[in-house]
Amino acid sequence: MEISDAYIQPFIPTRDELLMEMEQYATDNHVPIMQLSAIENLLQMLRIQKPASILEVGSAIGYSAIRMAQAIENVQIVTIERDQPRIEQAKGFIERSNVKENIVLIEGDALEVDVESKYPSFDAVFIDAAKGQYQKFFDKYSPLVKSGGILYIDNMYMHGLSDLDMKDVPRRKRTMIRNLHKFAEWVIQNEQYQSTFFPVGDGLLICIKR
Repeated sequence: MEISDAYIQPFIPTRDELLMEMEQYATDNHVPIMQLSAIENLLQMLRIQKPASILEVGSAIGYSAIRMAQAIENVQIVTIERDQPRIEQAKGFIERSNVKENIVLIEGDALEVDVESKYPSFDAVFIDAAKGQYQKFFDKYSPLVKSGGILYIDNMYMHGLSDLDMKDVPRRKRTMIRNLHKFAEWVIQNEQYQSTFFPVGDGLLICIKR
């Protein structure tokens, strides 16, 4: 049974003016940011984990980075984005936030930038970028996660496409969905991680490194 938005809404706290502005900007400009129900779940998990450092793959306009930095006291967020217009938007929003000292924005392709030479380890990694590249992101950045650390991976539903028979998936999306399915199957069977799927928002995968 699906839980209605009306039921969930009282559990979503009021955001500050900057975050509300970012949410409206994302809606108006079709920028994919986490659904409110999903990010509240993510933030609560992070509050329980209490990571000192988080790597985010896919900054977009900086919304999730700001939310995570506000939720976790004294956390260091390193976030990567390759899209130049979104980089400029993220810079502006981060600069206006009350957590700008906690966020480092790295510009470039997450599969090409050198993060590990300056930041050799993280307590958590949050992946929210090109869905067809999740396996590559995981392979590149999971070695930086400390034992006991957690990888949080968003958009596993892919707006419901992951739950469809492949013949019903639009042709241009099929390779991406196949890659997403293969990645999900692989990580669930990977004994180095204890992985659980949370059906919130667009689907959140949680992988604890043993």
